[in-house]
Amino acid sequence: MTTFAELELIEPLQRALKAQNYVTPTPIQAKAIPPLLEDRDVLGVAQTGTGKTAAFALPVLQHLAAETIHGKRPIRALVLTPTRELATQIGESFKTYARFLDLTHSVIFGGVNQRPQVSALRRGFDILVATPGRLLDLEQQGHVSLDEVEFLILDEADRMLDMGFIHDLRRILALLPEYRQNLLFSATMPQSITKLAGDFLRDPVKIEVAPKNLPVERIEQLVYFTEKSNKRRLLAHLLSSLDIERTLVFTRTKHGANRLVKSLDKAGFSAAAIHGNKTQNARTRALTGFRNGITKVLVATDVASRGIDIEGISHVFNYDLPNESETYVHRIGRTGRAGRDGVAISFCDDSEGGYLRDIERLTGVPLAPVMEQPYHWHNAIPDPKASGRPKTPKGDPSQKQPRNRGRGRGGRGGRGARRR
Repeated sequence: MTTFAELELIEPLQRALKAQNYVTPTPIQAKAIPPLLEDRDVLGVAQTGTGKTAAFALPVLQHLAAETIHGKRPIRALVLTPTRELATQIGESFKTYARFLDLTHSVIFGGVNQRPQVSALRRGFDILVATPGRLLDLEQQGHVSLDEVEFLILDEADRMLDMGFIHDLRRILALLPEYRQNLLFSATMPQSITKLAGDFLRDPVKIEVAPKNLPVERIEQLVYFTEKSNKRRLLAHLLSSLDIERTLVFTRTKHGANRLVKSLDKAGFSAAAIHGNKTQNARTRALTGFRNGITKVLVATDVASRGIDIEGISHVFNYDLPNESETYVHRIGRTGRAGRDGVAISFCDDSEGGYLRDIERLTGVPLAPVMEQPYHWHNAIPDPKASGRPKTPKGDPSQKQPRNRGRGRGGRGGRGARRR
């Protein structure tokens, strides 16, 4: 079995991996890192959760570390991604892997004040992780120069095309140096992605990694469409009406977990929260109470829930749908263990239809919609014309369909010449 030590990564990267207790690379890492270290373009077909961020971050960091930059640092590596959440996660990964290197990065995306992003661009950094729209906005304002980009990474390319970013991508490609190393990752390979890859990848190494085994066979998966403001009421209703032994409820944020616990306590349910802001003693008490049956409902964020392995969890609730489909698989795998059946219930409001589509595409199992419930909201059902989205149930034809809310190398001399 291949180890990271065998992939010829430099010592600072090996040290960073060791600090994270990473010893064995995932299949996508073992296959992608060697050709990337050899300056090859790579076309990767892989789902989220397969370790693809490290697959491109580690070789890019190794190449960048080989050259010392004096003065203001130009952007030498550009990572494009469809959503701010994914951009933030990728930025955190670069921070983790580059902790022992003299390399810097920044993350820019829309929906927030641009001033801090402009300030970072003025100071300069080596690696930029960005969403296409905000990147073009700042470039048009004269704040961004891509003249010295040596590495281009497109992550979740199929989702970027689904969200209508194809024209933005082509405009960005036109701003880059001709000679650079390219990497494209996509969960699927429709004709549009094949054409895009053919436009800018040069003799790429193609790597395909099958998704992990998905724990769906013994788990009943349901989705309730509701308004965001009614999620708490819907959860209390289901906790009262269903035969639930103990349940794990996932929220997207720490504050959301705290607010939900307070709401459940007022409604008469024994609940506790576990997340990163809790002390270790508080987390231990919450888990002990949950394991002993004193606490019926454990509300958790994804990071804090890692390592929870408690028998008798009959239901898992996705109070907030995760923005990464692999996270959904990880969540629902907490029920249906040891040969027992389990139930996974997801709440979906009108802002989460894209997440639902991604989950169904990954699992290959459409979540069964539950229409007969007091807090059903038809406008939360994603547009049936969108690829991969659940179809509108029969009946209720008078309801108006919701609108699609979808959108939201040559620079430094030597490297380009070495590649071509």
